[in-house]
Amino acid sequence: MDLTHRLRRLRQSRSIRRLVAETRLGVDDFVLPLFVTHGVKTRQEIASMPGHARLSVDLLPAEIEGVMSLNIPAVLLFGLPEGKDSLGSGAYAGDGVVQRAVKEIKRATPELTVITDVCLCEYTDHGHCGVIKDGKVDNDSTLPLLQKTAVSHAEAGADIVAPSDMMDGRVGAIRSALDNAGFTDVAIMSYAAKYCSAFYGPFREAAESAPAFGDRRAYQMAPPNRAEALREVEEDLAEGADIVMVKPALPYLDVIADVKASFPVPLAAYNVSGEFAMLKAAARLGWLDEKRTTFEVLTAIKRAGADIIITYHAKEMARWLAEGEDPLS
Repeated sequence: MDLTHRLRRLRQSRSIRRLVAETRLGVDDFVLPLFVTHGVKTRQEIASMPGHARLSVDLLPAEIEGVMSLNIPAVLLFGLPEGKDSLGSGAYAGDGVVQRAVKEIKRATPELTVITDVCLCEYTDHGHCGVIKDGKVDNDSTLPLLQKTAVSHAEAGADIVAPSDMMDGRVGAIRSALDNAGFTDVAIMSYAAKYCSAFYGPFREAAESAPAFGDRRAYQMAPPNRAEALREVEEDLAEGADIVMVKPALPYLDVIADVKASFPVPLAAYNVSGEFAMLKAAARLGWLDEKRTTFEVLTAIKRAGADIIITYHAKEMARWLAEGEDPLS
């Protein structure tokens, strides 16, 4: 047996393992999702997402102060309006909950990057991501509403808008609307490869966005499809996306790797609510070491190729990293 090459030599101590680590997590990798709701002094804990809550706009400054103290570079906002209608008008109202939240955050902390989710599902009384015609989500009549939503977010001060609806042509439509309104510097982070996933369950509770009928299979991607994701990404880049996203992350690490290998652009991955919830549940039952598992999960996402990780673990990860934690070495 030839033992000239002993790979274990570089595993003999923690310091050596740290020295040769191929993938490193840092707080700059993370985006923290936040749920903003109507009302005053309102904090509604989300049972399936421990540590997260729906916050009214007046409570945002304290939350953002904590985010800034942890050096998390960006937040992603989702809104819960006071009322809903068939056209999701709260999504593009000038005084909508996300619009007010963006203004409040930018007033207090202009240096924090604010990303806004652009979709109608939280604002429609039917819970779908677009306009309903003849019992189906109509792609083309939805685009003008997404344009209005994105422009209203830019007017409020958003740095990046993130269309998550999965309508065909929405990136090009939003880019055109932003440019025509003078917001040429506002970037688009496209939910380019967004799969129709069971892992969104806790989010739909948090955002009160479950469809009132049917499902989203007709516009979100089918989980068995891998090559199709590259077509979606290519289309969105051609239409003007600045950053592309794969969602969810863990069940689609192969897709993350494919996109990174194929396109030299910033790539985000969304470590979604269901991934977060099941880790938290297992940790609470004592079945998993929470810290070590969280590090392993997020390292896997980065190792697959993600440059940006949108995760509900962002705050606890930032604290652990600041303390010099490295349970994988």
